[in-house]
Amino acid sequence: MFPTPKPVLLPNTYAFESEPMVKPTGFREYDARWLFGKEINLMGVQALGMGLGALIAELGVKQEIVTGHDFRGYSASIKYALISGLMAAGCKVHDIGLAVTPMAYFAQFDLDVPCVAMVTASHNDNGWTGVKMGANRPLTFGPDEMTRLKEIVLGASFGNKAGGAYQFHENYPARYIADLTNRAKLKRKLKVVAACGNGTAGAFAPQVLDAIGCEVIPLDTELDHTFPKYNPNPEDMEMLHAIRDAVLQHKADVGLGFDGDGDRCGVVDNTGEEIFADKVGVMLARDMSAIHKDAQFVVDVKSTGLFITDPILQKQGAKTAYWKTGHSYMKRRTNELNALAGFEKSGHFFFNTPFGRGYDDGLVSAIAICEMLDRAPGKSMADLKNALPKTWSSPTMSPHCADEAKYGMVDAVVKHFEGLQKQGAKIGGQAIRDLVTVNGVRVTVEDGSWGLVRASSNKPELVVVVESPVSEQRMRDMFETVDGVLRTHPEVGEYNQKI
Repeated sequence: MFPTPKPVLLPNTYAFESEPMVKPTGFREYDARWLFGKEINLMGVQALGMGLGALIAELGVKQEIVTGHDFRGYSASIKYALISGLMAAGCKVHDIGLAVTPMAYFAQFDLDVPCVAMVTASHNDNGWTGVKMGANRPLTFGPDEMTRLKEIVLGASFGNKAGGAYQFHENYPARYIADLTNRAKLKRKLKVVAACGNGTAGAFAPQVLDAIGCEVIPLDTELDHTFPKYNPNPEDMEMLHAIRDAVLQHKADVGLGFDGDGDRCGVVDNTGEEIFADKVGVMLARDMSAIHKDAQFVVDVKSTGLFITDPILQKQGAKTAYWKTGHSYMKRRTNELNALAGFEKSGHFFFNTPFGRGYDDGLVSAIAICEMLDRAPGKSMADLKNALPKTWSSPTMSPHCADEAKYGMVDAVVKHFEGLQKQGAKIGGQAIRDLVTVNGVRVTVEDGSWGLVRASSNKPELVVVVESPVSEQRMRDMFETVDGVLRTHPEVGEYNQKI
């Protein structure tokens, strides 16, 4: 028998060392995140491994799984606790060691293994840990699988069995890097800043970019799990400003920033200006749909309206569907529609054949950006950005809201705007043109300005984004409208950043 996990245990006690602790809120919509030592302990991670192994068997999938870990001081120990649970459940575990998340996804294909469990907290602050999981490549778990996993783990319904095994794949990154770089070299010599925020991608990104023909300027590529400069998050303005300074200092063609587990890529152009990922997506969609006519794309609800209104995309016959934010949702929808690519505003990009295998990989995104520049001789990254119709967009802003409160909070905001639309009320002097409620609420008014409120899937936060095709002031007006609604709820705290 294995003890039933407890939601809270006090450190430095017998119970903490002898019983599993798993806080229920760590099971998110499509992956798992906990504060290590406060919300989950090593026995709790072991319970998670046993639960995941049981779920894989329940799904009728072969109990064989790839695992790796990101570069944090505690990630390796968490991975080994997870492995012990997986093996107890009867799984054969393929350990690829220190890895970026997409390397684990690649290993599913390369090793012909159906399942994956990557130990990573992505861009979360130090102290966080988590696991990204899947049992049907290239897809990762969604709400149904995560809900069932939560039931199994918290109910200790493991049903362990003999037959587990372990195999370590020595020097596995070389196979991943060889796969990425097995392509024609760039014809254009690009000078590229590769910024990694001292996260895991620092071990791999510079050599990949060098191998495809770039002149690489490394920035914070030394592995340091204390993250001494800033969190490796290419949506964070601190990281983007560091990339900007390096681009200007070295007169680089482009700056590319990778998040903590390497599945996202942020972009700074040759003038030092950051380009939000949804605009990068529009630029890539233009490039890709020029090669592949009538291309289908998927984008998340946080993304710019240009995917629908851009005249170049319209001329090239590109079609775009908006969908739920979240790497698992987007991956699944891109796969279902057999889209050429999916673009998420956070920087998760999903490329299908011939560009990729359907999973999110920041290095595949970086290569696509370099190849886009290679196909545009004489044009800079800023030229390609400035060729887009002008819109004024905010960064992704995240006011604090407890995990226990955030979904109810968003439901209240949805009802508020639905009520205004039903009454025919105006906001900021404009009638509501459209409400999209597949993921929180995206409210669009007559002049095309829009604002989004949704719950973060992996942190105790809300997500707020605003955009206007009219003016910066109209973007700010939309923010004031949205923020005014949020300020009526005391559960909503301060923003991580504002426009």
